[in-house]
Amino acid sequence: MRRRGFLKKSSLLGVSISIPSSFAVSLEETRTNFKNSPIVIATWDVKNATKKAWEVLKDGGSSLDAIEQGCMVEEANENNQSVGKGGLPDRDGNVTLDACIMNPEGNCGSVVFLKNITHAISVARKIMEDTPHVMLAGEGAEKFAYSLGYLKENLLTEKSRASWLEWKKTSKYKPIINIENHDTIGMLAIDNKGDISGGCTTSGLAYKMSGRVGDSPIIGSGLFIDNEVGGAVATGLGEEVVKTVGSFLVVELMKKGNSPQRACEEAIKRIVSKKNSNYKDFQVAYIAINKKGETGSFSIHKDFSMTEYRNDTNQNYESNYFNY
Repeated sequence: MRRRGFLKKSSLLGVSISIPSSFAVSLEETRTNFKNSPIVIATWDVKNATKKAWEVLKDGGSSLDAIEQGCMVEEANENNQSVGKGGLPDRDGNVTLDACIMNPEGNCGSVVFLKNITHAISVARKIMEDTPHVMLAGEGAEKFAYSLGYLKENLLTEKSRASWLEWKKTSKYKPIINIENHDTIGMLAIDNKGDISGGCTTSGLAYKMSGRVGDSPIIGSGLFIDNEVGGAVATGLGEEVVKTVGSFLVVELMKKGNSPQRACEEAIKRIVSKKNSNYKDFQVAYIAINKKGETGSFSIHKDFSMTEYRNDTNQNYESNYFNY
């Protein structure tokens, strides 16, 4: 997809803001859903996941059910080395999962450092619905999953084990931009009632330090929903998303009147404009949807994409990005 430069003056926040001429904006303006019909969007090229979510919505299911079932598709996909079973391990060789989910009422559930359970998104939902808590971690989260009837699984596949053993030869610890064009799976959905839900699920940064947690399970960073406004999810280097509470920021910008596209662009600008930012060395991307069904996506670097299912069409769009 081609790019063009921003105007140097913008009114993203209702005031005049100076924006570097290197900041790029989409040629394709925000896509709008003029019908009150369901929509699913997700980070990266995950058409099987959005297809499953769409099927739930088309049958009259809730946006929350669609999010859970859509995310479960990628969690079970062993070829996806950034989510669920088959995810790349930490530097000690352990696969640990993070996930969160949020419903239209503003309730949320989260799981961090979960081992031996493939469907972290489902455990997060049960935390939201069946406990007085928002987040469970480590052994406590695993015990809770077993109490629900989940069986212990070895999440480290031969493919991911081979990748880890190859990494150990040098043990270089540096985030790889768009590793395999994949990362956190973030998903947002609007159902037939117009209600919005969202979810994130990931195995985290490859070869991370044991115990590391990124943005994905943190409400407001990896995911945020305001059913009166819209929702947003993040992907990329979680530490940088956490520093700006990225998904909450995107939704707040929409609340102030910005389109999802403009809101995603401003959230990326907050990262790259920080003093001494080393943004050339990492990727962060956002996708967003508002109550009208308008969507947007933006990233620091090229090759990020968003999958969108609406009006019986399941498409992947290359995102526009910051042009440094």
